[in-house]
Amino acid sequence: MKKVLTASLTVVMMVVLLAACGGNNGAQSSPAKAPADNGAKSDNGTAAGDAGSKKKYAIIFKNTGNPYGEKQMEGFKNAVEELGHEAILKAPDQPTAEAQIQMIEELISQKVDAIAIVANDPDALQPALKKAMDQGIKVLSLDSAVNAKSRMVHVNQADPERIGRVQVQAISEMIGGKGQIAVLSATSQATNQNTWIEWMKKELEDPKYKDIELVKVAYGDDLRDKSVSEAEALLKSYPDLKGIIAPTTVGIAAAGKVLTDKGLKGKVQLTGLGLPSEMAEYIDNGVSQWMYLWNPIDVGYLSGYAADALVNGTITGAVGDKFTAGRLGEKEVVQDGEGTQIMLGDPFKFDAANIAEWKAVY
Repeated sequence: MKKVLTASLTVVMMVVLLAACGGNNGAQSSPAKAPADNGAKSDNGTAAGDAGSKKKYAIIFKNTGNPYGEKQMEGFKNAVEELGHEAILKAPDQPTAEAQIQMIEELISQKVDAIAIVANDPDALQPALKKAMDQGIKVLSLDSAVNAKSRMVHVNQADPERIGRVQVQAISEMIGGKGQIAVLSATSQATNQNTWIEWMKKELEDPKYKDIELVKVAYGDDLRDKSVSEAEALLKSYPDLKGIIAPTTVGIAAAGKVLTDKGLKGKVQLTGLGLPSEMAEYIDNGVSQWMYLWNPIDVGYLSGYAADALVNGTITGAVGDKFTAGRLGEKEVVQDGEGTQIMLGDPFKFDAANIAEWKAVY
């Protein structure tokens, strides 16, 4: 298995890079931690948020009731307030592009300085976001990207290829390299989910996975009840199912509950992307041997600093632009298909050896 490193795994702590073990997935060393520096300064060295310079930075998540999104918004708020500005946190009740468009229009009317958005659709938001940019509002996406024409830069939590491939590698090891597997995703329009799933499919093309069959990609729309229903439907439709990959924190927790309630520990394996606080129960009881994630707080935090860098002109979103992202240090804008992105780091592996430590963090 490829090495999987951690990057920045707490809101008040810094984590040194860790290397995951090889194919046998043995124990890893515990992350080292250090207090964060709370003395936020702008890139010119002056104190952030000088009188008369207070800005309004907004973040729009996919939908309410999503703990992962709540952590992202928390990180965004932390960064913006460190910089001395006002953070506006918004999310619609349902994960639809139409609901996000309405919120974008409201923020344009409020004359905010920047909008950071976790997209429910990569293309449908383009007219509204272009309108915002035409009126001088700096626009960036994070986590789930909008298309390159709809933003100035994207904040990516980790390399999409690595995220996709490592989940297939994990489920293959868990099921012994043979059997039926399924994916329980979020919405069918989610940019990040679709990109990861494409990389999963590419990984499965390797001859070493010839005995693994991907039978279905199901969509729980990042809604708890629907994700539970979709997980139950997978088990009913595919009685020989050996594993589920859920690259969504809502989906993996829902699948963990279903497998636990049905007594399927050891019969159907589970991995994906989950919050330690929600998945500790299922890792402790053995329903999921291990899973992955980054710190969603840090994704939001980095986006807050990126928004400020766009507003103050430190970056424009061009390849090679650099800025200081508070406790995360210097970050650089790099190429991302037709657009550009800022990368947080690499996914981190959570298992029985470290889940207790991190479940209290996020």
